[in-house]
Amino acid sequence: MNRSIHFVLQAKGGIGKSFISALLAQFLTRDGTPPICFDIDQENTTFAHYAALKVEHLSLINADRVIEPRKFDQLMESLLSGTDNCVIDTGANTFSNFLAYLVEADAFDMLAEAGYTPVVHTIVGGADTLLDTANGFNSIMGMGKAPVVLWMNEHFGPLVSSEGKPFEETALFTRHAPSLLGVVRLRSRTASTYGDDIRKMTTSRLTFEEILDSPSFTVMEKSRLKNIRTDVFNQLSAIQWQT
Repeated sequence: MNRSIHFVLQAKGGIGKSFISALLAQFLTRDGTPPICFDIDQENTTFAHYAALKVEHLSLINADRVIEPRKFDQLMESLLSGTDNCVIDTGANTFSNFLAYLVEADAFDMLAEAGYTPVVHTIVGGADTLLDTANGFNSIMGMGKAPVVLWMNEHFGPLVSSEGKPFEETALFTRHAPSLLGVVRLRSRTASTYGDDIRKMTTSRLTFEEILDSPSFTVMEKSRLKNIRTDVFNQLSAIQWQT
């Protein structure tokens, strides 16, 4: 993958954006060159707390705590003047403003003309998060401006519609599937083992490499987390990133 800009976008909070941003950053580091990472969530700066990823937090609010769209210009200047891959973690509080900014500024076209491949990553969650996240997914697909990778997060429960259909069989997914760059599934795993391991990893804000060297994780915890890394990285490797 060469000179790619990855935007992690979803209107619903607490759905895994920061976790996915951290996974992407680590995936992009496999060749030894870490991406430039930005966190533009104005309330929950989870991504910025991954010290090993050297994430820069950008403040986009004024003294009245109102988001100023013009401040997104700072991010675009950084992206257009750089030479590295980038990962941008957004927040639910910046979603609408940032999405409108990207469309109005023709940001994806500008990045493509500058030699980057812009990629949007969005998330659909299971159980009672499905409706809201599916609406966010639909909004993003409606842009039609950049390749989209859909992450299907089973952590919250099965991705099944109110009619009992798997999400992949719904009219919404069927309509947009041909336009997707790829699909990555965060698989449902045993909560008392894998689930607790993921929670321990995310709350400690450690990368996989740090965990392997950490005495705070047992041999079995490390083994299970390595399985997750292998699964997700294999799915990401299967995507044809250059469009």
